[in-house]
Amino acid sequence: MTTATAIIDISTLVTNDPSLGEGPLGLIQDAAVVIDGDRVAWVGESSKAPATDSRVDAGGRALLPGFVDSHSHVVFAGDRTQEFNARMSGRPYSAGGIRTTVAATRAASDQDLSANVAHYVREALRQGTTTLEIKSGYGLTSQDEARSLEIAAAHTDEVTFLGAHVVPPEFADDPAAYVDLVTGPMLDICAPHARWIDVFCEEGAFDGDQARAVLTAGVRHGLTPRVHANQLTRGPGVQLAVELGAASADHCTHLSDADVDALAQGDTVATLLPGAEFSTRSPYPDARRLLDAGATVALSPDCNPGSSFTSSMAFCVALAVREMRMTPDEAVWAATAGGARALRRTDIGRISPGARADLTLLDAPSHVHLAYRPGVPLVAAVWRGGELI
Repeated sequence: MTTATAIIDISTLVTNDPSLGEGPLGLIQDAAVVIDGDRVAWVGESSKAPATDSRVDAGGRALLPGFVDSHSHVVFAGDRTQEFNARMSGRPYSAGGIRTTVAATRAASDQDLSANVAHYVREALRQGTTTLEIKSGYGLTSQDEARSLEIAAAHTDEVTFLGAHVVPPEFADDPAAYVDLVTGPMLDICAPHARWIDVFCEEGAFDGDQARAVLTAGVRHGLTPRVHANQLTRGPGVQLAVELGAASADHCTHLSDADVDALAQGDTVATLLPGAEFSTRSPYPDARRLLDAGATVALSPDCNPGSSFTSSMAFCVALAVREMRMTPDEAVWAATAGGARALRRTDIGRISPGARADLTLLDAPSHVHLAYRPGVPLVAAVWRGGELI
């Protein structure tokens, strides 16, 4: 038997449902939300809140949907502090650093990997992230990729097979043979544990033809594509993502006009990962250009040990506003509803009747404070599936 709870005295409620309130965020002032079980049952003005079994006083603070992080790499072992330190001293970032983590991950026990994932899932949750996609990609053998996916699946429903992260050292002289492995025996053993398939389509990783082979093989196994696209250079990744109906093209740092047009005209979400640019001193994606063209934009911290070792969505919202020319409203939408779009979910990223009760209460009167007060831990409480964490 469930009991309904009303959260009252919310200064600003972000519903992400324009039919419920003002603007694209569906803002309601002096609002209330009723949770019944794991779902939102009612939203509206606080004075009109129905009777419930219990009440929680928000104390004049802002409430928004739990952040939806659609891009993370938290199944890993090892540390790359030295690489980061060297890069900050002038050495440019390249995809090859991934191999350092691959070696450590292969050597780690299942228990250590699982404990590491649990740690970062909790870390993200404390910061308001209630949905977290998790990729494999640091095993690069059939066995290690499969166990990475199984470990990820214990913590999230949003599991992505990324066997095509980089070519491992043992295949350095024959990358075609590695693509054959990824699209054959590795995919056979990994597909049952994943919902998505991803590929790093980039110089130093996989070219357009190789990426196409990986993604189409994944589709034949029932997986939906995602693409690491156009992070370090202009390339075929974005166009390939849109052509194959990928849920998202992630990074989107170096885009041609044709890339922007393709994203604007297709259903593929442009997932921007400003933590990577912050941590590599690279140019930021031009979110304004994408938004003005009509593309759908999501934000993610891209938590990984090499190029973006942060799990803070609030930090990425602040970066998006300051460095990528997004408004605070656009950045908050991208971190919530945008992430849900990138995962093709309609039950999260919004606070409206029938949605999953994933909520983040800020110690601030407005969602704008996420950008207005960068670096300040503003998350006061989190509900996931109706449960107060």
